[in-house]
Amino acid sequence: MSVQVESLPYRHILSLPTTGAAVRLARQTTEDVLIDCGVDLRHPSVGPALLIVAELVTNAVRHAAVLSPTVTVTYAHGPGVFAFAVHDSHPYQPALYGALAAAPGGGLATVVEMTMELGGTAVLRPDADGYGKSIRITLPL
Repeated sequence: MSVQVESLPYRHILSLPTTGAAVRLARQTTEDVLIDCGVDLRHPSVGPALLIVAELVTNAVRHAAVLSPTVTVTYAHGPGVFAFAVHDSHPYQPALYGALAAAPGGGLATVVEMTMELGGTAVLRPDADGYGKSIRITLPL
């Protein structure tokens, strides 16, 4: 699945403080965005999307909050695809696909595994200044 997220017609941006409450708010906003886009919440990609968003925001809260006072989730939707990116300002850049071997069953490994099982993509994009990153997920609808 190769999709230019920037070209998708529907976009929504959510910025939250990197606190525990961010996880619940990001998950709820993801559900609201899917509903706004006309996606049936029984679609097989919805449950995994909610879990993936929650895991990525949890990682930002647990590991990036010391250097990243906010976490931002950007959503995009178009025909047949739902995409989102979770951004924080911490310079550490985890190896997404290395997580499958290094920490099977761990949070990031689960994110990558679920994304791949659905035929989606997971990509880490470093900020140009090197002081942050986005993890972008695309899932088929």
